[in-house]
Amino acid sequence: MYYLSFIVYALILFLLIWGGKFAGFKNTQFHENSSSLEVMKSLRGFAAIGVILHHISQEGEFQRANMVGRNWVPGELSIFVNAGYLFVAIFFFCSGYGLIKSYDSKPDYLDGFMKKRVVKTLVIPFYVNVLLYAVYHLIKGTKMPLAHWITNFLGLSLMNEYAWYPIVAVLLYIAFYVFFKNIKNQKVCYLLMAVVIFLMGIFFCVTGHFAWWAGPKNWWLTGMQNAAWWKQQGIIWFFGEWWVNSAPALIAGMIFARKEEKIREWFKHLYWLKLFGAFVLMLALSAISAFGQMKFGYWTEWSGNGPDILKKFITYCCQVPEAVMITILFFIIMLKYYAINPVSRFFGNISLETYMMNLIAIESFRFLLYGKYGQPVSKPWHYNLAIYFVCVFAASIVLGLLYKLVNKYVIKLFFKDKPKEVVNQNETV
Repeated sequence: MYYLSFIVYALILFLLIWGGKFAGFKNTQFHENSSSLEVMKSLRGFAAIGVILHHISQEGEFQRANMVGRNWVPGELSIFVNAGYLFVAIFFFCSGYGLIKSYDSKPDYLDGFMKKRVVKTLVIPFYVNVLLYAVYHLIKGTKMPLAHWITNFLGLSLMNEYAWYPIVAVLLYIAFYVFFKNIKNQKVCYLLMAVVIFLMGIFFCVTGHFAWWAGPKNWWLTGMQNAAWWKQQGIIWFFGEWWVNSAPALIAGMIFARKEEKIREWFKHLYWLKLFGAFVLMLALSAISAFGQMKFGYWTEWSGNGPDILKKFITYCCQVPEAVMITILFFIIMLKYYAINPVSRFFGNISLETYMMNLIAIESFRFLLYGKYGQPVSKPWHYNLAIYFVCVFAASIVLGLLYKLVNKYVIKLFFKDKPKEVVNQNETV
């Protein structure tokens, strides 16, 4: 019944093997280039594929459980349903790593940083995306109040609900620039970066998923359907745990970049034992994360106890170590093994673009999953899910390439120099 899942898992395994390079079993055999630009780009490519799979798995028909024998089993691609933040953590890790490596190797790196790494790489692509999604919504016939259209165009709310990443990245890049530009003690800079990321987490825990504070206690339990647009779920910045639960990996990337040689040497001694320990620790942290989400949870607004901020905070504290540890585990593994192939390299080059355009692909082919009145479409062998899967991937690639081309020409309108520096940098998605 789950042939699509089996095929996808087999393809992922193939991609992890294709172009794979194993240094050897001996404790003297390690990859010294395991964090090179090419390897990191390929890692981002795998993460980009993972994010698309996560978004697909979020569709209701992929999550619908089925009876196998006497047991209920989860839907197709079930292992990706709750894995999105782990893939995004890889993006943040690569960003933090690239920022520090560039800062240490280029004396004038911060000169023009805001123009090159913030405006060109993130701000302009974000607003280009806003315009593209505005056209998409107009074609689709989306109805929004004028005020909502305005806040979407300004970027104060999201025209594209997946476009939260550039906003968080811009805020962190600005913090990086301010701290490292004006403070000589780099330990203080690292500490302040950690404080900013932690405060982002606190901010979400307080604000929650919607404007719970805009009415009497628990007003949303009976009045959400009639609430003003700005009170709804996911409208305002940081209305969702996905804004904050993977960002701490940026600090891990920064620390690894600064202490890379020492960290490498430490892991090389008794490597296999430490790798085993890292796997055990990862499993333990995953269990703690799962426990936090089940016992406390982020969606506490629906418990009838108000926003329940403390439970959100506990869940956040349970989940962050897992998001950081997955990036560390990848670093340890890549000392011995990594894979670079045309597919991972390709997605590494358009990771931001496919991520930003993925929602259009997700929504455009929903007719394959749902009927005219929203009822699920059930086909033998789930072949409609397989067609949907292929269409979304193909459309995400095509739209991503078109989006990248549009960004290139828009950047040329604003800047005379060629925008080659915008791509192929570790500190971008």
